[in-house]
Formats: sequence, C-alpha cells, structure tokens
Amino acid sequence: TAAPAAPAAPAGGRPRRRRTARWVAGIALVVVVAVVAVLATRPSYQAEEALSPLVGHQAPPISTTTVTGQRFSLAAERGRWVILNFFASWCVPCQEEEPELVAFAYQHRQAGGPLLVSVVFEDTDAAAAAFQRAEGATWPTLTDPGTKIALAYGVTSPPETFLISPTGVVAAHIYGAVTTSFLDRQLARAERSFG
Repeated sequence: TAAPAAPAAPAGGRPRRRRTARWVAGIALVVVVAVVAVLATRPSYQAEEALSPLVGHQAPPISTTTVTGQRFSLAAERGRWVILNFFASWCVPCQEEEPELVAFAYQHRQAGGPLLVSVVFEDTDAAAAAFQRAEGATWPTLTDPGTKIALAYGVTSPPETFLISPTGVVAAHIYGAVTTSFLDRQLARAERSFG
C-alpha cells in the first residue's frame, strides 16, 4: 500500500515567514541607525558644575611661570574674573574643548573682560605649548611642577575649570569639557552671586 501523503503546507506559509523576518531585520536596522546617530551627535563628555570645598572661599594662591617663561601671579589679576582651566594635550575631552575656549577668549577679548588661564596637568610643557599654539590659544598657560597647583585645587582629571571672582573667591568648579555657551551661562550666574 502507498504511504499516506504528507499534509500540504498552508498556502503562503514560507513567504509569510520571510516577510516577517524582513520586517524584524528592517526594524532592528532602524534602531541601530538611530542609536549610532544619537551617539555620534552627542558630546562625548558634557561639562557639569561639580562640588568643591573651594567654592565660596579664597582661591589658593598661584605664583609660577608660563610655558613661554613669563611670571604669573593670580593675585595680580584681582579686579577681574579669571577662568582657570586645567588641561593636557593628551586628554581627548580637552582637545574637544579647546576650540570652545578659543572662541570664548575671542568673544571676551575687550579690556577688563574675564581672563582665561590654562594650567598644564600631568603633561610636558613642550607638548602643552605645542598643543596650545596649534589650537590658536593666546592666553597664559602655566607650568605646574610637581602638580602643586592641581593638588591645591583638588584637580584629579582634566579638563577641570574654576571661575574665580574679581575678589579672588572661587565662584564655581566645572568638571568636563565646556562649551562657549555653557561657560557664558556659568559666568553670568557667578557674576550675579559673587559680583
């Protein structure tokens, strides 16, 4: 006797499965593209105000030389805002931040405006100076032998930025790569609080 015939597959069964697999693959692709787009357009490290025991107190004194050999004293800058930025040439967020600092310095270049000052953090002075030159930085860049300035300010990882009022009081501590607009907002807020 002949073996019973196998039941016929439902009409359109395989094509329906293929269509479902295509839809799932298409949705997965859209999700992956969306995630990549968000990651690509998001800043790799956003700045935020950080807690520091220095805020509201006199800034630790700074007396050192710049990478070009000039003397620098923080006390000599009383009467104007000082934006003190710790950086290193090897630091990726610092590299992302530098064009923003250049733009900020340019926008505030008028006499009596805030003074941007950089401090070399665990980097060679030569590498730091070359990095600053290549980026177009024209403000003082301070050497920090033995990381004494960084230790006095409690800096652990660049970039870190301190806003110092005209009376020498630390008004804010910012952790992470700043943008020009973020720094402007922080400075405006500090000016309202600290004069």
